[in-house]
Amino acid sequence: MSFSGKVKEELAGNISAARHCRIAETAAFLGLCGTIVVNSFDRLSIKIHSENLLVARKVFTLIEKTFNIKTDISVRRNIAKESVSYTVVVKNHEDALRILQAAKMITEHSGNRKEICAFSPLIIQQTCCRRAFLRGAFQAAGSMSDPNKSYHFEIVCSSREAARQIQQVIRGFELDAKIVPRKKSFVVYLKEGSQIVDVLNVMEAHVALMELENVRILKEMRNSVNRKVNCETANINKTVSAAVKQIEDITYLRDTVGFEHVPENLVEAAIARLENPDATLKELGESMSPPVGKSGINHRLRRLSEMADKVRQEQGGLL
Repeated sequence: MSFSGKVKEELAGNISAARHCRIAETAAFLGLCGTIVVNSFDRLSIKIHSENLLVARKVFTLIEKTFNIKTDISVRRNIAKESVSYTVVVKNHEDALRILQAAKMITEHSGNRKEICAFSPLIIQQTCCRRAFLRGAFQAAGSMSDPNKSYHFEIVCSSREAARQIQQVIRGFELDAKIVPRKKSFVVYLKEGSQIVDVLNVMEAHVALMELENVRILKEMRNSVNRKVNCETANINKTVSAAVKQIEDITYLRDTVGFEHVPENLVEAAIARLENPDATLKELGESMSPPVGKSGINHRLRRLSEMADKVRQEQGGLL
């Protein structure tokens, strides 16, 4: 099962104790994966679609527990796509009307199609209801990427208005949700791992949250180790390059003018470097008698390089 599927499975098992929260969650399902049908006699019915069996069962349970309404579930198999879709159906007009009125999606006294509206802010005035609303929205039209690969959380909406409403709810929890158009839809999304952890906490998907946090910790550890290895590699390369240059300068100095007029302490450093080409400055200084500090040996080798450069300039002038 995908990580997104695990999140939905966990959320599907979360049935709010408060009726107002169950209504908020039901409203999210109605607005994002529901169809309100008005027949020629102005009779209403509701269809809520999902490709996830657990989500379909959640809708069935929500409606039964909240409104004491028995719904039907139809199953459709697409052999070509090897997929299955589920539809929770409220056929009775009075039942459908009662659900829509509770969700503030229709006026009290009319079943007219024009008076069916989108999400109402009246049903998500409390923080607990906003949490429930986001749970429903994610189960209805949300998905998440595998955190081992990337961090991405999204809810797909059919209209910009619905996307903006969901964006406002998410931003109400101090999360920087953004909207991007995708074909004929509008996608509300989060990209940062820390914000996705927070939105899982908002939706009360605590098991998924812990799994994501474990992945983030392992990723951060790997990244930290890689940074240290890269840093150490860079330092090693720098040390090796410096040592090669020092050896070239010392060899050039020895082969051109010799060490006869070079101060004894510099000659000692030159011989130590030629005998220990792979040693660090610290190791080189410790190999000398008496031992010399890192800055001291670095100063001597730099003096030797300056002398070699001076000889090169003089030799160049003679040519």
